[in-house]
Amino acid sequence: MSTGDFKYELIEGWEQLPAGYTHKDVVGIGVDSKDRVYIITRYEPRVIVYERDGRFVGSWAEHLFAKGRTHGIRIGPDDSVWCVDDKEHTVRKFSPSGELLMMLGTPGVASDSGYDTSMDGADLWTRLNTITRGGGPFNRPTAVAIAPNGELYVSDGYGNCQVHRFTADGKLIQSWGGPGSGPGQFKLPHDVWVTEDERVFVCDRENDRIQIFSPDGKFLDQWTNVQRPTAVFVGKDGLFYVSELSRRKGMRSYTNGTAPEDLPGRVAILDKDGKVIYRWGTLDRTAPGQFCAPHCICVDSHGDIYVGEVTWTDWGSKGLVPADTHMFQKFARK
Repeated sequence: MSTGDFKYELIEGWEQLPAGYTHKDVVGIGVDSKDRVYIITRYEPRVIVYERDGRFVGSWAEHLFAKGRTHGIRIGPDDSVWCVDDKEHTVRKFSPSGELLMMLGTPGVASDSGYDTSMDGADLWTRLNTITRGGGPFNRPTAVAIAPNGELYVSDGYGNCQVHRFTADGKLIQSWGGPGSGPGQFKLPHDVWVTEDERVFVCDRENDRIQIFSPDGKFLDQWTNVQRPTAVFVGKDGLFYVSELSRRKGMRSYTNGTAPEDLPGRVAILDKDGKVIYRWGTLDRTAPGQFCAPHCICVDSHGDIYVGEVTWTDWGSKGLVPADTHMFQKFARK
């Protein structure tokens, strides 16, 4: 994969799992100050830690997430590890070794957004349409971000339509958002990132856009040149790395209508103004270096890209791809 100054090599076999370990979906990836890689898995749920060269370091939280549905991970500037569980309605802060330090939300207790849990088995469109109002923290949260001043921002999307802002010690400051496609409204806010200049970027997945806000939730702008953005990561180079979920023929977008054909999962690199510099992803989704269902992305200090996928949830469990199709890939910057 290459264009201009951007050249990447897929590192096949990077992940060196020890005997007895397996996993399917990789729903979150983060890197710490030493470029250690932390992934959180959904089936056989746990946090797994690797060295930069793929050597296994250890794992933890094997039993903690057993009743929930893991959704994301973020590494703080102090190397704290933040994990999001959308079914349990919680955001947890851990030490790098897995000691629980703080929790936002109450396990098993959802806020009232109108979301109809009896529709959990229905298609995504039907489920999202049951959300009638912003419900406060949390109803199936999706991601957490740490601002430069230590404040926390949580996107709350599968059963809600809001972003929540907290103090560094977990006190709620404000919530904003409602159901819809207008400025400041959401249809599945799926990830959040706060830049050094304190702009808040929210992946508004089913509206096919990234919305940009001030720290207190004032709408500033939006980027609409993305497809079902699942995650955004700002590298040390100031560029925005975005994972984009596939859309199969006939699936609907709240802003772009029904897909007339299959649209591939992709990775995009954007500049500070939202211009796409480089993007790759084809319909040859099971091929090495391509994507079935990119769900999370991060970049280490060397510029290497890590992409996790929900291949099993979106494709494998339906028999649409082989069971051993990739769910985690590393691309080394050349």
